[in-house]
Amino acid sequence: MENQQPSMNSRFRRVCVFCGSSPGKNPSYQLAAIQLGKHLVERNIDLVYGGGSIGLMGLVSQAVYDGGRHVLGVIPTTLMPREITGETVGEVKAVSGMHQRKAEMARQADAFIALPGGYGTLEELLEVITWAQLGIHEKPVGLLNVDGYYNSLLSFIDNAVDEGFITPAARNIIVSAPTAHELMCKLEDYEPKHSGVGPKLSWEMEQQLGYATKSDISR
Repeated sequence: MENQQPSMNSRFRRVCVFCGSSPGKNPSYQLAAIQLGKHLVERNIDLVYGGGSIGLMGLVSQAVYDGGRHVLGVIPTTLMPREITGETVGEVKAVSGMHQRKAEMARQADAFIALPGGYGTLEELLEVITWAQLGIHEKPVGLLNVDGYYNSLLSFIDNAVDEGFITPAARNIIVSAPTAHELMCKLEDYEPKHSGVGPKLSWEMEQQLGYATKSDISR
């Protein structure tokens, strides 16, 4: 029934999805990756992701590609043997390292979503949240909290607010929901409520390394 629904317009052209290169033990994680891909297709949104063909990366990219939307995978050359098996889908852009990978994904995307994942997913998620807190960008950041996977992270962040390390306004940077449908609706309605310490701040690392320009990213 879901694929019979008419497509809808979105404020986003491309969404960057952070997720594990493993499928996870809970089948709900795999189902959520596929459902997220289908929701992006329904809203005519293209995908930017880490370029892997395995785990949740492979599932979300295949779902978007099968739905006829463009898929851009950004992956460091050294990780290709580890994260790509068989044929890749869509466009694969090889970069020299992890910093360039994150900068390129951020430059290409209008919003960010994290599916369940491990260290790499968490690191990518927290970096774009920090960039938003600093006023480097105002792009929505979504957390697909499948079966409460990120409950402990959200509890940590709430405790950091209580202890005075994160402002209540900055807490609102993170948009979370248990399903792809609910999360996409929240992201479409998102408006920044925090005040970054450096509005229009340049992305210093990316500029120093020549990855992207301020005008490209902070739109």
